[in-house]
Amino acid sequence: MKRNHIILFLSIIIGLISCKKTNNETRKQLFDDNWLFHYGDVTNGENPALDDSQWRILDLPHDWTIEDIPATNSPFDSTVVNGVASGFTRGGIGWYRKHFHIDKSQAEKKFYIQFDGVYMNSDVWINGQHLGNQFYGYSAFGYDITDFLKFGEDNLIAVQVKTETVTSRWYSGSGIYRHVWLTSTSPLHVDNYGTVITTPEISEKQAKVTVSSTLVNSTSENVEATLKLKIVDSDKKVIVQNEQKFNIYRNKKTTVNQDLIVEIPALWSTDFPALYTLVTEIEHNNKITDRTEEIFGIRSIRFDSEKGFLLNGKEIKLKGGCIHHDNGPLGAMAFDRAEERKVELHKAAGFNALRMAHNPPSPALLDACDRLGILVIDEAFDVWRYGHFEEDYSKHFYELWKADLESMILRDRNHPSVIMWSIGNEIKQNDTQEIADLSRKLAEYTRSIDSTRPVTAGVNSVSSKKDAYLKTLDVAGYNYSPKEYVTGHERNPGQLIYASESYASQAYDYWKDVEKYKWVIGDFVWTSFDYIGEASIGWYGYYLEQSFYPFYMAYCGDIDICGIRRPQSYFRETLWSQQPIIHISVTPPVPSFPLNPKKEDWSVWNWPDEIDSWNFQGYEGKELKVWVYTQCEESELFLNGKSLGREKNTEFTKNKLDWNVPYQKGILEAKGYDNGKEVTASVLKTADKVATIRLTADKTVLSASGQDLSYVTVELIDATGNANPIADDLVTFSISGEGSLIAVANSDPMSTESFQKNYRKAWRGTCLAILKSDKKSGKILLKANVEGLPQAEISIDVK
Repeated sequence: MKRNHIILFLSIIIGLISCKKTNNETRKQLFDDNWLFHYGDVTNGENPALDDSQWRILDLPHDWTIEDIPATNSPFDSTVVNGVASGFTRGGIGWYRKHFHIDKSQAEKKFYIQFDGVYMNSDVWINGQHLGNQFYGYSAFGYDITDFLKFGEDNLIAVQVKTETVTSRWYSGSGIYRHVWLTSTSPLHVDNYGTVITTPEISEKQAKVTVSSTLVNSTSENVEATLKLKIVDSDKKVIVQNEQKFNIYRNKKTTVNQDLIVEIPALWSTDFPALYTLVTEIEHNNKITDRTEEIFGIRSIRFDSEKGFLLNGKEIKLKGGCIHHDNGPLGAMAFDRAEERKVELHKAAGFNALRMAHNPPSPALLDACDRLGILVIDEAFDVWRYGHFEEDYSKHFYELWKADLESMILRDRNHPSVIMWSIGNEIKQNDTQEIADLSRKLAEYTRSIDSTRPVTAGVNSVSSKKDAYLKTLDVAGYNYSPKEYVTGHERNPGQLIYASESYASQAYDYWKDVEKYKWVIGDFVWTSFDYIGEASIGWYGYYLEQSFYPFYMAYCGDIDICGIRRPQSYFRETLWSQQPIIHISVTPPVPSFPLNPKKEDWSVWNWPDEIDSWNFQGYEGKELKVWVYTQCEESELFLNGKSLGREKNTEFTKNKLDWNVPYQKGILEAKGYDNGKEVTASVLKTADKVATIRLTADKTVLSASGQDLSYVTVELIDATGNANPIADDLVTFSISGEGSLIAVANSDPMSTESFQKNYRKAWRGTCLAILKSDKKSGKILLKANVEGLPQAEISIDVK
C-alpha cells in the first residue's frame, strides 16, 4: 500500500476513534490530534483529492515560527521581514489538513468546529467548501459544519494561515497555536456561549446566581421542553437546583432566565478562589438532549471613586503585570500547562492581577487565573483605525471590530477572574475627536453585551488633550503617566485610575502613588513575564534597529522566559510583601551585554545591570557595587563573616541600599532589622567549579493526555550544591518512555540556538528542558549529559 494511502487510512481511523466519543454524550471534544502540515503555499490546498502523503503529521497546538528555519539550527534570521519587532523570527504561509470520520449514526446531530486562536488571516474549508476567513489572530472563531459533512465517509478540514508581512509589535507566532474543538449536539441544544452567569446579589449568608440560557431548536417542529439547572460545589455536591419549562419555535432561538439562591456561598477571591460548576440540561420527551457545564465563581466587584476597587466589599490594590501571549521556548503554543505555569509563577512572585497585552488570551490562561486567584484585565486590541504597520489589524478594523470584540466578551464573561474589559492600548491619534467618538462606540457596544464590568483602555502620554477620549472610559489606564495622577483626577474626579503600564526601574515611586491615592487602584509593570520580540527594549532600548540582532527578546520582564525571577522581581516583592524581604544583587564589573550609545533618555524599560552572583574571579581586591533590596528599617552586609556596616532604609534610598565591596571569594550575607531585631537574611556564595548536574521538575506526575508538560530546570552545581553562575557548558539530553522533549532553552537574550534540538548551552549556570506526555501510562526518563561530568537523570510518571 502506498504511503499516502496508509496515512489517509490511519487518519480516518484515528478520527473515527476520537469522534466515537460523540456516542457517549460528550458534547465537546478536543480536536488537536493528527493534523497534517505543510510550510509554504500550496495550490488547491483545500482540495480533498490533493496528495498530502508527504505532509508532516503533528498534534496541536503548533507554531512554525518557533521552529528552526530549514537548513539552519535556529529560528532566528537577521534579514527576515518581521525583523526586530518579531525577535527576528519568520512568518510565511502554512497549510493544515485533518482527515476524520463520523459514523452514520451521528447524522441527526449538529456539528460545530471551534478554533481558540489561529495566527493569522486564516481561511477554513471542509470537504472543499470554504467556511470563512478569520483575520484577527487572537479571536476564537468557529463554523457550523453540519451541512457539509459526509457521514460514514472521509471528511477533510483544511486551513490556510498567512503571516507573510509585519503585523505585530511583538512576537506573534504562526499557525494553529491554540486548541481546536469539535462540538456535537442534538438539534435541541444550548447555543454556543449561550450560558451567561452573573451574581448580582451577594452576602456571606446568601448569593443570588442569575443564569440566562440561550437555547436553539434546529428541528422542523415547535418544541415544549424543560431546562434543568444544578449548581455543584468543589466537592461535587449539588447545592441548589431548579427547572423551568419553555416553548421554542422550529428553527428559532429563545432565552430562559432563572435565579438560583446559594446559601452560605464560598466567595471567589485572590486568596480563596472558590469555584462552582453550573450544570445545564435540556429534557425533552423524557430524554436529555443536551448537557453543558460552566465553571464560575461567586464574587462581587465594585469600582468606587471614594474607596477604589472592592472585591466582595473589601478594598484591594491591583499588584499587576502586563503579559504577552507567547510562552518563550514554546513560542505561541498555548498548552494548558504552559499557561497554568505562567500564572503560578506570577502568583508565587506576589502578583494578584494580570493585564492581557494587547489581545484576548487563551481560554486556558483564564481558566488558570480562575483556579489560582489572579484578577484579569481582558484586552481586545493594540490598534484601531490607525496602525503600526501597513498590514496589521488597522487595515480591517472598521469591518471587524464588532465581531472580534463580541467574540472576546461572549467567550470570557463567565470568568470570575475578569474584572475589566479593555478596548485598546496606546491608540494612535487618541487626542482627536475622531478617536474619542470611536472609543465611545466601542465602549457602548461592550456595555451592551456585558454591563457587569467597567470599560477601560491603556492610554499613553496622558494630558488634558486626551480628556475627551478618557471620559468615554469607566476606568482610566495610564501608560507611563504618574505625573498626571493628581491633575487627571482633578479634571475627572469620578474616574478611577491605574498604571496600565509602568517601568520596573521606577517601581518604588509607582507603588507609593498607588498606596497614597485612593483613586489610583493599581500598577501593571511592563512586563511581568519576558517575551520574544520588541527585541532588547530592556537593554538597548529605543529606537529599535535591525542591528540589535541577535538580541531577540525584550529583556524587560520580572520573570524571564525560562520562568526564573530576575532581580527586579525581588525588588518588587519588597514593595508588596507583608513579610520582611531581603535580596542581594551585584553590578558586574563588565556590562552583561554591549551597550547602545544611541539609547534614548526616555527609554527606561531596563532594570539596572545587576545580577545574583558573587563569582568574579580576576577582580580580586577591586571594588564592586553590592545592592541590598529590602523594606526593613535597616540592613547590614557581611563578607566572610565581617560586617561592612549598617545602612538605614529611607524615603531616599527607596528599599535599595548599596555598599562598595572589594571582591573576595566567599560569602556575602545581608541581614534585615526592624526595631533593632534581625527579621530576615539573604546570602550570595561564590560557587566552586561545576561538579555535577541537578535536574528539578516542576511536575513529576503528568496526565496521559498527550498534552501535559513538565518543566525541568537544569543547574550546573558545585560539590556543595551551589549553582555556578558563570557556567555555560553544553547540555545534551536524551529521553525515553512515554513522552517527548518538545523544547529546550536558556535565558540568554542573545542566544540564537535552536529551541527544538536535544541540546542547549547553559547560561549563568542554568538551562531548561520541557517534556510532553504521550497518551500511554508509564514513565518518562530524561538524561542530561555534560562533557566531563557524571550523567544526571530524572523520572517523570505518566498516569
